[in-house]
Amino acid sequence: MPSRIQIENTYLLPGLFKERADINRAYLMELKSENLLQNFLLEAGVRTDRDVTEMHLGWESPTCQLRGHFLGHWLSAAALLIAQNQDRELKAKLDTIIDALARCQELNGGRWIGSIPEKYFEKLKKNEYIWSPQYTLHKTLLGLYHSALYAKNQVALEILGRAADWYLEWTEKMMQKNPHAVYSGEEGGMLEVWAGLYQLTEDERYLTLAQRYAHPSIFGRLADGEDPLSNCHANASIPWAHGAAKMYEITGDAAWLELVKRFWQCAVSDRDAFCTGGQNSGEFWIPPRKLGMFLGERTQEFCTVYNMVRLADYLFCFTGAHEYLDYIENNLYNGFLAQQNKYTGMPAYFLPMKAGSVKKWGSKTKDFWCCHGTTVQAHTIYPQLCWYADKEQNRLILAQYINSVCKFNAHVTITQSVDMKYYNDGASFDERDDSRMFRWYIKLHVKAEQPERFTLSLRIPAWVAGELVILVNGQHAEVESVNGFAELDRVWEDDTVNLYFPAALTTCSLPDMPQLLAFREGPIVLAGLCESDRGIYLAQNDPTSALTPVTEHTYDTFPWRQSVYRTIHQPENFELVPLYDITDECYTVYFTKKSLN
Repeated sequence: MPSRIQIENTYLLPGLFKERADINRAYLMELKSENLLQNFLLEAGVRTDRDVTEMHLGWESPTCQLRGHFLGHWLSAAALLIAQNQDRELKAKLDTIIDALARCQELNGGRWIGSIPEKYFEKLKKNEYIWSPQYTLHKTLLGLYHSALYAKNQVALEILGRAADWYLEWTEKMMQKNPHAVYSGEEGGMLEVWAGLYQLTEDERYLTLAQRYAHPSIFGRLADGEDPLSNCHANASIPWAHGAAKMYEITGDAAWLELVKRFWQCAVSDRDAFCTGGQNSGEFWIPPRKLGMFLGERTQEFCTVYNMVRLADYLFCFTGAHEYLDYIENNLYNGFLAQQNKYTGMPAYFLPMKAGSVKKWGSKTKDFWCCHGTTVQAHTIYPQLCWYADKEQNRLILAQYINSVCKFNAHVTITQSVDMKYYNDGASFDERDDSRMFRWYIKLHVKAEQPERFTLSLRIPAWVAGELVILVNGQHAEVESVNGFAELDRVWEDDTVNLYFPAALTTCSLPDMPQLLAFREGPIVLAGLCESDRGIYLAQNDPTSALTPVTEHTYDTFPWRQSVYRTIHQPENFELVPLYDITDECYTVYFTKKSLN
């Protein structure tokens, strides 16, 4: 089965995704450490003379019951970048912050590492309302776990060991007094973090904690074939599937894998999705065949996009099925990129999809929604999603077509990039190469220090329309297509592979409102630059009868504008651009289909 490439062996090259990742990294560095730590310092009784207007506000405000959650996200994101890029600047900042957390834990009595009071957990014991204290603590624990796993910070592991003692005592008391308390306070992520810590350390305390969080009601309902998701909080449920996946990793017990697969079936296979891949509204799962009813301003919460991509990554590693990679690709373009401001890096909590929508962006220091945290993590995982290895079959899998480098082993390196020619530092295309002007011409360069045989396995995207062209060293390759992958089994030394994936213009409709259509080019959802649903006149449901490509030179990632169209044969024509390129413009995704005579 596939496995993830070690983080330090893959990284991004210049291109669209690296642009977004670099904006995100700059934001991580921009935030002041004392503000990231503010709620931990306050809880530990450390005096601050700063004015409140200089502090992080919104969900990080000292008056918010979720205060402190964002630092955990920051630690997770920074740790991954440190591992990928040997980022010494981020490493120094992360180490300093974790040293401060260790001091806060000491001031709190040696075990408590919360940015919120311990008494919040007393409210769970008494079944009194409190806003998600286990969610808040989970982010801190997960950030520390990632700091130990990826950034090799030993202090983080020591903090976690002492925090585990607090949790062991609390969960033991709750098992006797109120077992329901363990499964309250938005606790879904706890199973994965404790299981992960056991996987990292083999410390039995962590396995004990994982076992105490391993019996939520959602697992029983999934096992019974029920739908426990419809109209329920989406992002509170997905972490349970992550936990089941991690338990399968550490135990090999097929019952855990069956739960993960059943969750996916309930969340994805048996449920409809918007053209973007989103399946929720106002943070709740939309019941099957009801998408049109929920088309509005609060569709597609970003936390769910990020967490479902993580789940798809788990499932691909467990099954090797290509449909999970197609799912990831759809959500990268129409979620990760579409819900990040391309200038500031700020998140959109929801992705509005009603006619005449405008994205609402968070601020750098005054909001800190949950989706703010998952956004800074999301733009660090691109390299992980591009490449996988199947060691048993001596197979390297190219999963996502994103400019990147992969070190397959000690002496084989593969690079992938858009197949452009470069003259005098300017990117262009050779007219003799069929005027290659779009992103789906891919060039791979395989460089081995000594000849080596292995299979290079290339995902064939589900959206490919037409003949797939693969050249090896300029010659058409004999390619075997196996379960959605093009397999190149050969001895590699210093070789070039050129790929051409023809992408068609297609339409997507809503199951309960088939008269509404959205347009896609390959995996990329297009948004009309218009303030209302003007309707689209089509001839025989052919999208090319209504849209024509727009091409012009640019000085951006690509030398030509990508995936831009203009309507034709309409009462009033307008442009459609990639949804991920929309920033402050008013836009419409779904249009009423009309017949063009």
